[in-house]
Amino acid sequence: MRIEVTQDAFKLAQVFTISRGSRTEANVLTVRISDGDANGWGECVPYARYDETLDSVTAEIAGLPETVSREALYDLLPAGAARNAVDCALWDLEAKQAGKRMWDMAGLPVPGPKITAYTLSLDTPEAMQAQAVTHAHRPLLKIKLGTPDDMPRLEAVRAGAPQSRIIVDANEGWSAEVYADLAPHLVRLGVDLVEQPLPADQDDALLGMDRPVPVCADESCHDRTSLPHLKGKYDLINIKLDKAGGLTEALALRAEALAQGYGIMIGCMVGSSLAMAPATLLAQGASIVDLDGPLLLAEDRDTPLTFDDAGVHPPKAALWG
Repeated sequence: MRIEVTQDAFKLAQVFTISRGSRTEANVLTVRISDGDANGWGECVPYARYDETLDSVTAEIAGLPETVSREALYDLLPAGAARNAVDCALWDLEAKQAGKRMWDMAGLPVPGPKITAYTLSLDTPEAMQAQAVTHAHRPLLKIKLGTPDDMPRLEAVRAGAPQSRIIVDANEGWSAEVYADLAPHLVRLGVDLVEQPLPADQDDALLGMDRPVPVCADESCHDRTSLPHLKGKYDLINIKLDKAGGLTEALALRAEALAQGYGIMIGCMVGSSLAMAPATLLAQGASIVDLDGPLLLAEDRDTPLTFDDAGVHPPKAALWG
């Protein structure tokens, strides 16, 4: 087999801001694996929060042997962006070699469209209210918060989109005291879920704390090894392919988390339709789906995912799987 890695950039439709900073483009790695006849591909988004860069992840992939299987991959690379892109590319290659859709090969139900959250970038309350008005027709909005001055922003979004369901992502930006103070207001404003309110290394503070709004682990949950550390702190886990290190582990993580009684959220980094395509399979049956990456882009892959009133649809064979 031949493994190739390229660095690609997709312009965003507008500046995207979270509590850690802003960006104007999505920088991704595209992995292509060829057996000489068929070609499979996958995408990952290296994330600085996990000490990943485009160059470091490229080097991880370049260090793989020429021939690698999905099973062997898990002994060669840790959970993370590099393993994700290769794992997803191998799934795509296997599907093309077999002439079948990936869900048939994996014994999964035929996927259908799923309503996805649409993320509002962190900004001033006035700007966030304007964003909310523009997107008030969407059934589910996600608000990026995580600052000491979040209540005016949340109030503004609720005023701008009174009928939409709302989930909040604090991106580890709150302290236990701030979260405890905000929790009653989250209830008052009809927030469905709060994602990662505390830093991952400080989330023991959630033990014994009232959770009037369900709390979802994001940065605290990567793969199945994370689950023992989440008990008593979280109600749901956010599964992202780049954190889990590929679709193979993500499917196993979903099954184990469900068996342990966790709700499932399927999330994403800001990437193209190629990055979201495998996650649409994970999204089947999930409580919350957040696969809006392509909706935030000004440009996308040649065969993008379809988004409509029914939600995000599974990929066409020309894209992936």
